[in-house]
Amino acid sequence: MAARSEALEIDVEGEQIAGTFLEPLAKMPGVLFVHGWGGSQEFDLTKAKDLAGLGCICLSFDLRGHGETLAQQQTVTREHNLKDLLAAYDRLVEHPHTDRSSIGVVGTSYGGYLSAILTSLRPVKWLALRVPALYRDEDWHLPKRKLDRDELNRYRNSRVTPKENRALAACAAFTGDVLIVESEHDAFVPHETIMNYRAALQKTHSLTHRIIDGADHGLSEEHSRQAWKDILVSWAEEMVIGARLGERRDRYL
Repeated sequence: MAARSEALEIDVEGEQIAGTFLEPLAKMPGVLFVHGWGGSQEFDLTKAKDLAGLGCICLSFDLRGHGETLAQQQTVTREHNLKDLLAAYDRLVEHPHTDRSSIGVVGTSYGGYLSAILTSLRPVKWLALRVPALYRDEDWHLPKRKLDRDELNRYRNSRVTPKENRALAACAAFTGDVLIVESEHDAFVPHETIMNYRAALQKTHSLTHRIIDGADHGLSEEHSRQAWKDILVSWAEEMVIGARLGERRDRYL
């Protein structure tokens, strides 16, 4: 964990020797987890605990239409859920120990789509997208359950540019670090969608793309879930520790 240093002199037998106090920094990175459609915060708690072990303040939450508000699923729109995400983000950065300049977001499927849009509305340093979905900008206010599935499948299998899509436009402007994780046998988010995201992410500080072999969209097999956890924790460790080392170098320059 990063530390604040303070040089001092220690008196001993009429002489002084040099020393340095090291104490933990008061602020820690914050990580927000955004589940997919039909999921819940429970899907992310184990991974959140692992990232908390790296010294991060983590927040998982239920989008409206999920968890205790499942009854709203027939009427909830993308606008509703984006507002949920903004409220959760704001709650995370309000935590007294959260470093507002070091916020990461981990989004899955529908949550990945919303997370991409979030980067255009709030500061985000690290963005992890697992099987990020893609939706047409049209019908933004239409309840998500009423979207045409066949039309969505055609859209996700086509070439889409940032000029045509709000989430991809946000990705095109994003300058932080990005992790994209794809499932080899995904029946909902095809490879073409992943490549649309990759093509949009041209200004990133770094871009990591991983494919979980044999995995389906929902990671129904335990080995696939473990692979996703390992990929995320390894990447987060690299990002968080790298940032702390950079802070330490800056203090000594």
